[in-house]
Amino acid sequence: MEKPLQIAFKDTESSEFIENLIRQRVERLERFHRRIIGCRVVVEIPHRSPSSAKLPMGITVEIEVPGRNKIVAKDIEDRHDMKNNNQTAVINRVFDAVQRQLEDMTDIVRGDVKQHDGALETGVVVRLFPEQNYGFIEVKDSPDLYFTRNAMANGDFDDVQVGTIVQVTRATAEGPMGPQASSVRLLNARRSPT
Repeated sequence: MEKPLQIAFKDTESSEFIENLIRQRVERLERFHRRIIGCRVVVEIPHRSPSSAKLPMGITVEIEVPGRNKIVAKDIEDRHDMKNNNQTAVINRVFDAVQRQLEDMTDIVRGDVKQHDGALETGVVVRLFPEQNYGFIEVKDSPDLYFTRNAMANGDFDDVQVGTIVQVTRATAEGPMGPQASSVRLLNARRSPT
């Protein structure tokens, strides 16, 4: 990592055991994902129950990678759910979630995304809402297809402009804004102005 690991304890005493476990999990992430720029972990007591001496434990992990938004995972485990006061379960769950997100990101960058049974169609980006991370693609004989930043199979959502020609795979189910694309690939072309 380019930046040193940051571990913070909020509303709780620091723990050498927890800190060592976090360092081990971060080292494991670094072995498989060499492009990690930085990692910040916050261990906290999110709320205190006045009727219980057992306190919940929350953990948030933020990973920085080049050219992407931060990868964030968080979880809370009530102390009464912890067996023998073992905090490893919640820490492992959060780092497993981060690992899955990093693997998904790596698959997208490599182009190893899951192919759907749907046929590829060519379309043109007709509307973009970059602040909300979505847009719409016009395809022949169909209502416009909704797509999100996460549907980008190659290239970066920030490279997409109105008029960009793309290849799309339709999702089997409709999204929050109607028919949607499950996969969008840039064709490195733009439609000529009409």
